[in-house]
Amino acid sequence: MIHKKSIYTKDVILVMAASFFFMFSTMFVNPLINGYAKSLGASSAFAGIIVGIMSIAAMFLRPIAGNLTDKFSKYRLSLIGGILIFVGVTGYVVAPKSSWLLLFRLINGAGYVLDTVCMTTWLAFLVPREHVGEAMGFYGLMNALAMAVAPALAINVYQKTGYRLAIIASAVSSFLMIITIQFVGNRAKPKNKAKEAISFKHFKIIEMKDLPIALLTTLFAFPYFATQADLVTYTEERHLSVAVGSYFLIYAVVLLVIRIGLKNLFDTVRFGIWFWLSTAGTAIYILLLAFMKNNWEMALAACGMAVGYGVIYSVLQSTALLLAPINEQGLASSTFYLGLDVGMSFGPIIMGFVNDMLPIKYFYLVQLLIIPLVIIIYLRYRKRLNNAIKQH
Repeated sequence: MIHKKSIYTKDVILVMAASFFFMFSTMFVNPLINGYAKSLGASSAFAGIIVGIMSIAAMFLRPIAGNLTDKFSKYRLSLIGGILIFVGVTGYVVAPKSSWLLLFRLINGAGYVLDTVCMTTWLAFLVPREHVGEAMGFYGLMNALAMAVAPALAINVYQKTGYRLAIIASAVSSFLMIITIQFVGNRAKPKNKAKEAISFKHFKIIEMKDLPIALLTTLFAFPYFATQADLVTYTEERHLSVAVGSYFLIYAVVLLVIRIGLKNLFDTVRFGIWFWLSTAGTAIYILLLAFMKNNWEMALAACGMAVGYGVIYSVLQSTALLLAPINEQGLASSTFYLGLDVGMSFGPIIMGFVNDMLPIKYFYLVQLLIIPLVIIIYLRYRKRLNNAIKQH
């Protein structure tokens, strides 16, 4: 009997661990930076700029990161990204006044952009192309766990130690990322050394084959990040007695179970099946949040989000890589993350305006508008998306 060789080599495991550390570092700071900026004298408006500047800058830096990733060693760029994150987060700790946070937020953001693009591409480089879906599934899980655990832990640590000491934990996590990648053997250098020269003549903003991926990523991310930003205030305004602090922890646990159960199905099941499953999951969790009255409905909504956003995140990420040529995997990754940046930035902003204009009971019902939009995009590009699985 021939045993299938595992894709989880030492290098793959180390890259996944490093991805957890850098994502944890970034997401640990996110729920603290607004209050920290105000504690250093920032107005509410300026604190909002400090919070949002990282995502806005990321939208402009993604294409640069994508082009660089296709021309240089993934290790080299990931190391630079890790150092920038460490410098940015350490800067938060020593910042004497709020205006310095803006500078360090930009440095942190530049590192975050480099690492999200480079490490995704690095992982895809380390596994056979026919197993990219499975690898992205577990890579996405590492990111999802970091995004769920870090904010909850940050709030608890801050309440006991204050802002500066709490943020030191974020700096330690970024330092662990830098240390971890030193032990990866395959540093993913471009095979053609001549390609290391940067040519602005061939500079691309996005991978056009991945345009539907970017659009779908934006739309599926919209309600996810609106929920991440506003779920606490939403439950307060509706006077709901629910354990809202458990929502994303439930999401992470359910996602862990789903990812372990699906294993390599991401490499064998065509895009359309995942799309309809995730679209249904998204509609269900939005409706549950719109009408929830107790913890059971909140927990079911978290489960729906794991099926809706958690699954499609990995499917979109792996499909982006499969649709692009081998020599443009970095650009494909940056195109996927560009869609994520748009959803992350504009989801909370747009829903903030909606919240000001409409009663709170419509907060989630309005978000159901994404359902027909994602269906229209899928139907327009369904042949390309479903054929991606044949590009192994």
